[in-house]
Amino acid sequence: METESLVNITENGPDERGFFGEYGGKFVPTVLEDILAEIRDSYLELRRSGGFIEELEGLLRTYVGRPSPVYYAGNLTRMAGGAGIYFKREDLNHTGAHKINHCLGEALLAKRMGKSRLIAETGAGQHGVALATAAAIVGLPCSIYMGIVDMVKERPNVTRMRLLGAEVVPVDRGPGTLKEAVDAAFEAYMEDPAGQFYAIGSVVGPDPFPMMVRDFQAVVGVEAREQFLEMTGSLPDCLVACVGGGSNAIGLFTAFLGDDGIDIYGVEPSGRSFRPGDHAATLTMGSPGTIHGFRCYLLQDDDGEPLPVHSVASGLDYPGVGPQHSHLKDMGRVTYVTVNDEQAIEAFRTLSRVEGIIPALESAHAVAYAMELAAASPSGSRILVNLSGRGDKDLDYVVENYGM
Repeated sequence: METESLVNITENGPDERGFFGEYGGKFVPTVLEDILAEIRDSYLELRRSGGFIEELEGLLRTYVGRPSPVYYAGNLTRMAGGAGIYFKREDLNHTGAHKINHCLGEALLAKRMGKSRLIAETGAGQHGVALATAAAIVGLPCSIYMGIVDMVKERPNVTRMRLLGAEVVPVDRGPGTLKEAVDAAFEAYMEDPAGQFYAIGSVVGPDPFPMMVRDFQAVVGVEAREQFLEMTGSLPDCLVACVGGGSNAIGLFTAFLGDDGIDIYGVEPSGRSFRPGDHAATLTMGSPGTIHGFRCYLLQDDDGEPLPVHSVASGLDYPGVGPQHSHLKDMGRVTYVTVNDEQAIEAFRTLSRVEGIIPALESAHAVAYAMELAAASPSGSRILVNLSGRGDKDLDYVVENYGM
């Protein structure tokens, strides 16, 4: 599983302008155009560099603990009935989620470009913890912007970030969640865009970030494809992953997009209801628009302004989505479905009690849909789920608000 194979632009895009079909691009102030072009050029050069690849591959193997295993969830399969359920165990990575895969890549890139500081937003705190960890490894200071609502929900991750040496900056504007954290982080980045490196936490933002984060996360699917073939002798019939911005999902999906016989499902949060402000089902309920420097499906009002969003999972409550996901929706290659808060909480409890695995609330959305899909599928078929993170961060919130 050579890292070099993970950082190639595939036939799935983007084009030279950073577009996946009609989505993506670079809608930024003029002052950022040259800086983003420099980041793109540096990334494209470094991914051909043996030294960069070797350093990243070494850290993924000896520090993160890759490859993460594929696990057959026999108890959950028997409970759900129908198809077999398998998990790609990204929750077992160092820092507890898939986020460390791209954070190490971005931090190494920033270091080699001579940047003086890493800066980022976080929702559930998994990206923040991973970036703070990567910053410690490469020796760069790090500032993480986080909405005050998410800081309360995800207290353990706030503590982790601070212990790792990161500055955690509370954002109290508006609803105080992920979208506002992105706004605040971008404003801070604009104070010194040449010296700082904005390490975007998903496959969103202006080009080249959707491409770079996708490439760094593709290790998930490359490993899973090889592991699944070795374990079962065939490829899975279905893939399932949760989608907020979409990094864990595109990480799994990329290695399988050319396989016509595999059905692929991205699971969005329908929250409390489909009323505006009660959900974050962007691909299900949104329309094309522009946010944070790129074009994608967007939950927006009649003036094109982003709507407030909600999900029980802080890492999914974003009104936009990755441009490649938007393109895959239009192509019909990926089917995007929804799971509500109550279904996610029930899946959180079920996986904990049946398999002894406490999933992140984000991942619980994928688990919930996989259980439904398994029950409706023929016996002998197989479903591979990206278990994108562990649920330690969510325990206090779930117990306080939903009980045991």
